[in-house]
Amino acid sequence: MSDSATAPDVRDDPDHSRFVLEQDGSEAELVYIRHPGRLILAHTEVPDALGGHGIGGTLVRAAIERAAAEGLTVVPWCPFARRWLREHEDVAQTVNVDWTTPPPPASGD
Repeated sequence: MSDSATAPDVRDDPDHSRFVLEQDGSEAELVYIRHPGRLILAHTEVPDALGGHGIGGTLVRAAIERAAAEGLTVVPWCPFARRWLREHEDVAQTVNVDWTTPPPPASGD
């Protein structure tokens, strides 16, 4: 399985609530929020230098693997993570996904 080839590149940075992948001097991240029993995927950021290589998907997959290992429900607020999970049903089906809880309103509206 290709997971073993990519997963070790992703590290969890719990102090900053994010999964991080560093490559070629650039850093991509998936910011999350932990709530009891839930892993909320808040924002994915992949710099242009790393774009087009599946790195965003690798970050989402790492989050799903963590949620599965810990029995957490995934709440995909991040539009990228939400789309990626819909396109990769085989991965999404490995965890409970809450598609209905909306993100809080953006501040400063």
